[in-house]
Amino acid sequence: MKKIKLTAVLLGLSVFSGLSFADIPLQSNEEVQGSWKLVYTKKSVSSTETIKREDNWTFKDGKVTITHIPREGTFYDQSPVAYEIEGGKLKIAMLGRPDKFDVFALQEKTDKSMTLKGKFGDVYHFNRN
Repeated sequence: MKKIKLTAVLLGLSVFSGLSFADIPLQSNEEVQGSWKLVYTKKSVSSTETIKREDNWTFKDGKVTITHIPREGTFYDQSPVAYEIEGGKLKIAMLGRPDKFDVFALQEKTDKSMTLKGKFGDVYHFNRN
């Protein structure tokens, strides 16, 4: 009996915790236009462990350019790739694979910050440059 009650409570909590992190549908490219500094990432919405980042993502004219990407003690820049808003989500073409996309859902946005969730649940927190 205790296991059934515990299961019911956990199921109820999981339903309500998902509501606090609901996706916000994007309407157009203009909503993400500009330059954003990636401050940190984390493995999931509920994770407390963050990974500090320093990338700059610039969205302009249907292309996103990611610069200052850390790799093995140095930094590199990625060539611009296409992005679009489809079905309320941000789709960014994969470098070298224009028919494949990374898909992001908007979790939160203000004039100065934006939080995106990747298709595998990872979280990206940006501040406007």
